[in-house]
Amino acid sequence: MEYTSLPQALEALEKLQSTMAAYNHAMGVLSQDAATAAPAGSWEGRGRTMEVLTKAAYDLTADPQNGVLYDYLQAHVWELTPIQARELEVLKKDYDRMRRIPAREYVDYSVLLNDADAAWHKAKPANDFAAFAPYLEKIVACCRKFAGYYNPDLDPYDALLNEYEEGMNQKTLDAFFAQLRGTIVPLVEKISRKPQIDDSFLMRHYPVERQRSFSDYLMETMGIDRNYCGIAETEHPFTNNFNNHDVRITTHYYENNLVSSMYSVIHEGGHALYELGADDCYNYTVLSGGVSMGIHESQSRFYENIIGRSRAFVHAIFPYIQSHFPEQLTGVTEEMFYRAVNKSQPSLVRTEADELTYCLHVMVRYEIEKALIAGTLEVKDVPQRWNELYKEYLGVDVPNDKEGCLQDSHWSGGGIGYFPSYALGSAYGAQMLDRMEKDLGDVFGDVARGDLSKVTLWLRRHIHHYASFKKPGELFREVCGEFDAKYYTDYLTRKFTELYDL
Repeated sequence: MEYTSLPQALEALEKLQSTMAAYNHAMGVLSQDAATAAPAGSWEGRGRTMEVLTKAAYDLTADPQNGVLYDYLQAHVWELTPIQARELEVLKKDYDRMRRIPAREYVDYSVLLNDADAAWHKAKPANDFAAFAPYLEKIVACCRKFAGYYNPDLDPYDALLNEYEEGMNQKTLDAFFAQLRGTIVPLVEKISRKPQIDDSFLMRHYPVERQRSFSDYLMETMGIDRNYCGIAETEHPFTNNFNNHDVRITTHYYENNLVSSMYSVIHEGGHALYELGADDCYNYTVLSGGVSMGIHESQSRFYENIIGRSRAFVHAIFPYIQSHFPEQLTGVTEEMFYRAVNKSQPSLVRTEADELTYCLHVMVRYEIEKALIAGTLEVKDVPQRWNELYKEYLGVDVPNDKEGCLQDSHWSGGGIGYFPSYALGSAYGAQMLDRMEKDLGDVFGDVARGDLSKVTLWLRRHIHHYASFKKPGELFREVCGEFDAKYYTDYLTRKFTELYDL
């Protein structure tokens, strides 16, 4: 088909994007259902459905007719609005990349991830890495091959990193993590020589039903509109977004750990606020959703730690917590609770890690991923290498694979290259706080009164509103200037020096 007018081409562009959005929505709902509600044995039927939908989505994206459309629009790019031009840029990039991937390989990979997710959900509670290893071997091989399709000019792991944070590479991350280690390790060593904070009251029996109502309270306090955001339960917490009126978060409750789900809800709630705050104009287009995982994690980590673990936020919510769990928190003061939720001590599980040592957990995964993609580490040796790095970086012994290399769901979903986004997001958030305080003055005064509206409005205006309209580096520089990890290391130093009187 040839295009004879710009309105005709733009109508085709809109129809194409809305159809893509529908397929992504359908596959996303299947994925959500698989993790939250579907019977454990239902994976095979779901895999068949995913195979059909993935093939249809592939054919839609790689259709040669799209190339004709994009060429016509490129020839008239000066007549496009900035949003239309950005849509064209993203679509053309996806089109060129998809056409480099053989259709059968693309579909088979989708089926593999469905099967691997089911295998991981069985292997983790059974502490059976051997059962998951064959799937991980196939995923690593596919990621290595797909990296060449994504960007053949880059080192394979750099190409994978770019899938989550455009412009990121190992050279930048190596320097970034070295800077973090230079601050975090000495702080951890100083803390180890101080009397440790008592957090035992957080490990008392907290009934799940009461924790569920606590989650509702936290989402309300964060200003999350429950008409557009649901919450469910799963093995590994995550957020799914379909548009800015349909976002789903999940959590995992433990009866002997109050803060596990508490901070999971706040973390995933940060992701949700990003998606809910996007402008309506990006719905059902390729610009819907957050622009990168680093920017996305900056929002979740900002709410989880910079807000959620602040004295101000604890002051605001402690009366509710104490009244909601009176037996468990008898004799516990607000100050005791604040110190307990900020206790720093090397641990085994990333999602339960304290704010200071968290990035050391990310570094372990980063080193393993680099080695897997480079071919210098075999999948069968992952548990041993994982345990060695945990001993080296965090000084802890890993007792089993359930609390070791099987703890995260990311690899079963093909998310190799994702983990560094958590550390980058943490650092981005600290720099955003600095900018926010310059613009708003006292940020935490309102937070102490349980009012997060000014914080969220600032983030919505500067970050959330744009969805994927702006590239991550461009967006961050416009808001905060050049990225500098020193904002984050200074933040950690101030906070934990005061907390432990270092």
